[in-house]
Amino acid sequence: MSDVTEVTDEKPPVITPLRVVVALCLIAPFVAMLWVGSYAKTEPTFIGIPFFYWYQMLWVLISTALTVIAYKLWQRDQRARKGGASK
Repeated sequence: MSDVTEVTDEKPPVITPLRVVVALCLIAPFVAMLWVGSYAKTEPTFIGIPFFYWYQMLWVLISTALTVIAYKLWQRDQRARKGGASK
């Protein structure tokens, strides 16, 4: 009998910790904005702006940062799956 080496083309798992982090980055702003009871109030004010408004504007900035992080992590994941270091 001859030893036959079996070549398997194993694909990386679909759900990885990196992809979970990407999903959390993208889902967090939706959860924060859909949970209206947490920010439907006027106090505390910030430079005269009621909490309701400055909380939502703060989430615009947070959402932007989380989306950029998710995009960069997704790019890293795709490069790792292709096996290259291309940009």
